[in-house]
Amino acid sequence: MFEKLKTFCKIIVPLTDEELKLIDTHFEIKVLNKKAFLLQDGKICNFIGFIADGTIRHFHIKDGVEKTCDISFENSWVTDFQSFTHNTSCIMNLQAMEDTTVFVIRKENLYKLYNECNKYETFGRLMAEQVAQRATEIAMSLSSDKPEERFQHLIKTQPDLFQRVPQKYIANFLGVSPESLSRIRNRVFKKLKS
Repeated sequence: MFEKLKTFCKIIVPLTDEELKLIDTHFEIKVLNKKAFLLQDGKICNFIGFIADGTIRHFHIKDGVEKTCDISFENSWVTDFQSFTHNTSCIMNLQAMEDTTVFVIRKENLYKLYNECNKYETFGRLMAEQVAQRATEIAMSLSSDKPEERFQHLIKTQPDLFQRVPQKYIANFLGVSPESLSRIRNRVFKKLKS
């Protein structure tokens, strides 16, 4: 049932079959239809999720306008760390961009898992480091890269993004209008063809 997660975990930390079985008792499966929310602002986030299949958009609302902060695919972890660690209301929304399956571990089960097998604590630290690194990369890109450079990076790192996520959300993530994204896309593809 949780084979994708088990395979992912084994790549990061060497786990025995017995240690891998702990996943079955600590995680649960959430199946989301397209546009359904895994998390909405104002709620307290008490879980961490692993995307087994599908896509999740991370966004918040500022002055009535949605701001896309990230888009996550399979084998990615999703949560609102601020809310999760401090037990406060979150400002982040996590929404499925297509039918999505997420393996969820609640905070209390996560701590139980850490106590039962310290390898999972190591795994959790490594995953938190990856999430922090991704957040830093996004922040640096938004502050120093031109939209065209961010677009080219997306094509290189997430080529199927454009088939799976509506253009308006990609534009929002890049910090441009959908019309500007169309122009950037045309320019980049012209350069690639020549």
